[in-house]
Formats: sequence, C-alpha cells, structure tokens
Amino acid sequence: MGKYLFVYHGGGTPPASPAEAKEIMDAWGQWFGSMGAAVIDGGNPVGLSSTVKSDGSLVSGGGANPASGYSLIEASSLADAHAKAKGCPLLKRGGTIEIAEAIDM
Repeated sequence: MGKYLFVYHGGGTPPASPAEAKEIMDAWGQWFGSMGAAVIDGGNPVGLSSTVKSDGSLVSGGGANPASGYSLIEASSLADAHAKAKGCPLLKRGGTIEIAEAIDM
C-alpha cells in the first residue's frame, strides 16, 4: 500500500451559517469514515500561501490555483487513490483534488 497526498484546491465560498458549516463538516466526516483506516492523516484546511522562488524572493497570494487543504491517504495504487477521491465533498462545491504519491525514503 502506498501513501498519497491529497491537496485540495478551491471549494467555493465559506459557509454562510453555522448550520451550513455543520453540514459541510458532517459530509467530510462521512467521507473520511467511508475510507476507514485508509485515512492516515485527515489533514487541515490551509490559509493563503506564499512562494519562495529560487532567487530567494517571495511571491504572495497562493498562485493561480491556491491550495485550500490537504490529507494523507493510503491506497493500493494511483487508480485506487483516484477512486477514493471521487467521494470527497469538496468536489460537490466546485473544488479539485491534486493527488501525488508520497515516496518513502
């Protein structure tokens, strides 16, 4: 089994009410629950990012498609990771998921 980094991008506007926030969090909880022990680290949402360039300069703003969060998921293959990602509630809110295998060193 491999480890796969899920980097979430986008996902719509912030919840308009506590009830909507609860609904969103419940959906994430159900998705993580459906994957069971495959969820190595549920991760966290992230704030706006900045980039350190090779010349040492700093670029703020997160780029064209800034990350909104991450998780670390166990899967048997990239195809299995893709299948697991398809149930993510972020996709229903217009977000996308970047998936990369974490290489053990």
